Amino acid sequence: MSDRRTIHFTLNGEAVSAHIASHETLVELLQDHFGLFGARESCAQGLCGCCTVLVDGLAVSGCLYLAAFVDGTSVSTIERADNGERLDEVQKAFAACGAFQCGFCTPGFVLMARQLLDETPQPSPEQIRHYLSGNLCRCGAYREIVDAVQVAARTRAKGTTNEESGK
Repeated sequence: MSDRRTIHFTLNGEAVSAHIASHETLVELLQDHFGLFGARESCAQGLCGCCTVLVDGLAVSGCLYLAAFVDGTSVSTIERADNGERLDEVQKAFAACGAFQCGFCTPGFVLMARQLLDETPQPSPEQIRHYLSGNLCRCGAYREIVDAVQVAARTRAKGTTNEESGK
């Protein structure tokens, strides 16, 4: 009996398949099979948010999520967060507000911020901090991250670019 199987799913809008081991995680799948390194394993316990990936639009910890679970789903990573064309309002706001230092945690924060804004278009600073509490930044750019999410929310509400909104 083989501990390997083939899975089929949509990755960043493209139908793909992979032959995986039963114990393989989503982060391993993305890195080893597709060369995508935006989701990073840091704590290996699902506590830091560096490995955040969206599966059918919901954030999961890629270091704990088995690759087999994505069979038949749609997976989105930071590599295509810009839809292949331009940065979205969340990414632009992070850059404009300096909401990153080393950048290691940034992909997870961006994906979580996008999910937050999809659910709550005008979150308060307290809601932002609570929603992002599962993401850790070793550099301590938390104030800038909250600022960036607020800027992105205002930009989404106005339907303008960050340059037009003053950040």
